[in-house]
Amino acid sequence: MYIPKDAKEIIVKDSTVPFFKLENIYYFDTSSTAVPEPMINAVAGLKILDKNSKLVMINHKIPLGLFSKIEAYFDFDIEEFENCVKITFVKKRGFEVNLNVNTNCQG
Repeated sequence: MYIPKDAKEIIVKDSTVPFFKLENIYYFDTSSTAVPEPMINAVAGLKILDKNSKLVMINHKIPLGLFSKIEAYFDFDIEEFENCVKITFVKKRGFEVNLNVNTNCQG
């Protein structure tokens, strides 16, 4: 739906859904998955970002539990649609990223 048709599928370590890449943007869709898959896949995708790339997550709702765990290392922009949300993540410059994130659902 929000993943460009010409994006190529790639393998991302520890992911449970397909990931795609077009130019310097990675995409994945967890809008039809249940917890903890959105968090697991977001963390897997964030681990592959560099200072020149972006990660686009399509999800059924805003992953508030994720934001507090990654906000020191990544900026994010949220677009809300009728049936889903699109979150675009970029790595903050000048920070060493430590993504030892607990991906268990906390409720």
